[in-house]
Amino acid sequence: MSIRVSIVATRTGDDGTTGLGDKTRVPKDAPRIAALGDVDELNSAIGVWRTHNLPEAVDALLARIQNELFDLGGELSIPGWTALKDTHVQALDEALAHYNQALGPLKEFILPGGCPAAAQAHMARTIARRAERAVVTLARTEPVNPPILHYLNRLSDLCFVLARHLNQATHHPETLWMRQDY
Repeated sequence: MSIRVSIVATRTGDDGTTGLGDKTRVPKDAPRIAALGDVDELNSAIGVWRTHNLPEAVDALLARIQNELFDLGGELSIPGWTALKDTHVQALDEALAHYNQALGPLKEFILPGGCPAAAQAHMARTIARRAERAVVTLARTEPVNPPILHYLNRLSDLCFVLARHLNQATHHPETLWMRQDY
């Protein structure tokens, strides 16, 4: 993928369309563009997450994920082009196993929150789920490389596990759901 943007304000989108990486134009509300936008938002949320004081290994993992999400977005932008492979999903599975091994079992639902970095992890998790839903919608009408769906699914799981890990590392209690009797 060697497309470089030299002019940002082209005004070509003023008619409600946008260009894909293969030079075709599609409506800005097309399922492919919705999926691209959600993946871009997810990447941005991870960028905000990385502004927190994170353990070096977590930051390095998130930096790699940001690059992979950029590649994933490129794949969505160029129909027929493939960037993500099963090995990318496997790497997320390995990170999940690594960070999950030191966590205690879940005894109650966990609400988003905790230390600031964990709260941002939960935000990234929910955006990952939305991106996954957008790609599922796209896959109903156009071919989508299966590792994209697998990757987004694992990434949302990893964000949850990393939120728990970050709370544990900072000795911050998790925010547990408390059943309300009305």
